[in-house]
Amino acid sequence: MAKRNTPLVPGEFYHVFNRGNSRQIIFRDDKDIDRFIKLLYLCNSENNFNFRDDIIKAKIDAWDFNRGQPLVSIGAWTLMPNHFHLYITVPNTALYQVKGEKGEQNISFFLEKLTRAYSRYFNTKYDRTGSLFEGKFKSVHVKTDTQGKYLFSYISLNALKLKFPKWKEEGVKNAKESLQFLNSYRWSSFIDYIGVERPENVILDRKNFLDYFNNPKTFKEDIFEWLTFEEEVF
Repeated sequence: MAKRNTPLVPGEFYHVFNRGNSRQIIFRDDKDIDRFIKLLYLCNSENNFNFRDDIIKAKIDAWDFNRGQPLVSIGAWTLMPNHFHLYITVPNTALYQVKGEKGEQNISFFLEKLTRAYSRYFNTKYDRTGSLFEGKFKSVHVKTDTQGKYLFSYISLNALKLKFPKWKEEGVKNAKESLQFLNSYRWSSFIDYIGVERPENVILDRKNFLDYFNNPKTFKEDIFEWLTFEEEVF
């Protein structure tokens, strides 16, 4: 396996993402998205599991499954039709370094479990073979608090491309309408940050990230200010 230019180490923060091979759609319907979101939770574990045996045949809710010790902490996430984004870290404690001394093992192991499990589900469902994802996941090291705070907005706002395809090039024409869309987009951690109670809340492990937002109101204000700023720039 080729080494990364920037090692993934404990105590540091990363924006990780991957997309469908040849930019193909990886989520064709809501059931696909639901499976991937549940795998975000279930695969984040030092233990192995089988979705069919441990969830479906056992007739339990995926969110009630005792997954064991998590591999990583997820601070934010969003899913798009052909790719996904995660804000991720491995806490700098021995307790979390379940795969060895290097955090890269935790992150890589988690992403491998996640993409392998979802690819198996997707290929079986759609009777296809071959690689679903475009090679090894990409990662960007978050080096400053400013960059880290911005990343929460970037990941949340990514979904706007579905309603306003050219918003990044042409700017946001209506910040309130944009926020209304984000409020209704279920496939993102945005609604977890604005205080919506749902089973998917357990995906996030916010205690290992800086508390940039004291409450849902400050999170909304930060996103709104960012959108308004973009309107002025463009």
